[in-house]
Amino acid sequence: MKPLFLQAALAFGLGLAATAPRAQTNPVDFPAAAPEAVGMDSAKLVDLSQWLRRDKLAVRSLLVVKDGKLVFERYGDQLQRGHNYELYSITKSVSSLLAGMLVRDGQLSLDDKAADVVGRWRPPLAAGFADKREVTLRHVLSMSSGLHYDFKPKDDPIYYGAPDRLALAAGTRQKEAPGRSFEYTDINPVIAAAMLSAGAGMPVEQYARRALFEPLGMVNAAWERADDTGLVSSGWGLRLRPMDMAKIGQLVLDQGRWQGRQLVPQAWIQQMTTPHAAPDFGYYWWVNHIVRGEPEVDAMGFKGQFIAVLPQRRTVVVMTSMLSIAGGLRDADNVKTFRSVVNDYVLPAIERGAQDGTDANALQRELDLARQAPTEPGTSADPTDTPRL
Repeated sequence: MKPLFLQAALAFGLGLAATAPRAQTNPVDFPAAAPEAVGMDSAKLVDLSQWLRRDKLAVRSLLVVKDGKLVFERYGDQLQRGHNYELYSITKSVSSLLAGMLVRDGQLSLDDKAADVVGRWRPPLAAGFADKREVTLRHVLSMSSGLHYDFKPKDDPIYYGAPDRLALAAGTRQKEAPGRSFEYTDINPVIAAAMLSAGAGMPVEQYARRALFEPLGMVNAAWERADDTGLVSSGWGLRLRPMDMAKIGQLVLDQGRWQGRQLVPQAWIQQMTTPHAAPDFGYYWWVNHIVRGEPEVDAMGFKGQFIAVLPQRRTVVVMTSMLSIAGGLRDADNVKTFRSVVNDYVLPAIERGAQDGTDANALQRELDLARQAPTEPGTSADPTDTPRL
């Protein structure tokens, strides 16, 4: 049986750079349209922006793309379209797309064992992975490797400053058999980055540029925070503009197609967005995590970075922010805020449809106010959290 997300998608028809400045527009960006042109009520979107502004919520960007048209583009803190942002765990979701491309090309298999792939790629670490022989790419992508990770988050070396993250991963122990249970741990994306790099025959960030970022026409994209060996993590470090985050969402919405070209196999999109070790988690994508009454998949990152894909609505919603992390993985304050954005404002704007007598300029006036309005960050900022042109 096809997952609900794929059923809905089928039913409704479905330049990597470091820090160099880039142009503010790109011919591959989404064309703009008034909300009413795609059957949405712009007044509800004005209400959304006013709520964020009134409560001084540190929402840096908020975009809505419907029917392939950019109908809402809001920036705060005097930011603009060209800025990119550290996306944290949205890096995982992009890595999953890359995994699907490598599997399609026969360069990797879901059943490939991490010990074999890593052992060939980094022979000195083969002995450290010898006791992890049953851990496969499938387990790594579904957060079910069963590997125990006991570093303390405050001074977490694998995240902040390990000279060789993969060596730390080699030193972990098998807490339980792979595939038995879900545990969201940073060990998995470190191993994933190594496996993807080995499969691609090049660093995963270079493969991402060639296979995904350039075909999508991305601008000011970067994948940073490599360790001393040059290995980035598949769990953090990716920096994208919100416009390019929306392209990732549109790619998933359209079952792996972009402008008529099948970049990612449709079958992989189905696998990636089907729950595996947890009822709400596929291969680095969350399932019905933001919207629960209809098919929805999403990518989320620490401190409030989101891509939500709504196939029945032909809609993608993107947000970057600096909101509170209190509340845990599934119910952090920033997750609750984004749920409200989507469920209390975006969905009603679609359901109400275009309204007679709409003030065509009201939305633009509000967006101008939002860009200049003060905000109050809900969490502490690291240097990597600074938006960059």
